Amino acid sequence: MKILILDNYDSFTYNLVQYIEEETGGEVDVFRNDKISLEAVGAYDLIVLSPGPGIPAEAGIMPELIKKYASEKVIFGVCLGHQAIGEAFGGELINLAEVHHGIETEMTRTTTDDVLFANVPETFNAGRYHSWVIDPKTLSEELVVTATGEYGGVMALQHRSFPIFGVQFHPESIMTEHGRLMIHNLVQFTKDRLEGKEWEGMTIHGRPPLKSDSTSSIYGRFGNISGSINL
Repeated sequence: MKILILDNYDSFTYNLVQYIEEETGGEVDVFRNDKISLEAVGAYDLIVLSPGPGIPAEAGIMPELIKKYASEKVIFGVCLGHQAIGEAFGGELINLAEVHHGIETEMTRTTTDDVLFANVPETFNAGRYHSWVIDPKTLSEELVVTATGEYGGVMALQHRSFPIFGVQFHPESIMTEHGRLMIHNLVQFTKDRLEGKEWEGMTIHGRPPLKSDSTSSIYGRFGNISGSINL
């Protein structure tokens, strides 16, 4: 299994490298988002989109990478990478009224058949380092919200039929419970896929992706919508 981490110039990148290499027992290739071609990415089985500063449109090849390999490769986005996945499928970002940097908050799973959270409790704490989030009102129907945070924010998602996953929080953070289990689930899913085991996408949904009152409360928390981006 060949694994690429697309480094969005972030200090957390090598924490992800460590987690994945400990899980696989092998080496992970790391390239910055402007130091590898789209064609070269095709050699990899699992592509991890790292956290990073700024917005996805400023992150080198990342937006085009998602569009090019969405149906072919296992793609996992963390923080900025998660936001890029949301945008790639037509979503927009909103700027938080308060920056969440090094804050531990509770996450709530919203589905029962998602890949990343297999054997993860329904609620868990996770470390957040971000000032942007995906606007849930613009989220594509192709994407399923698999975890929410306070006020119903989109904290994790999965594509309905493509092997694409994203988390707004940092699984590699010491503040995140069960982060190593999430990485294990991701790696195991990729191994199963390479071995030809069939995956039919998401078929069972235990609860609605967002609470019924989440839309009003999320904007009460975030304040004005600003800086929406379209890829």
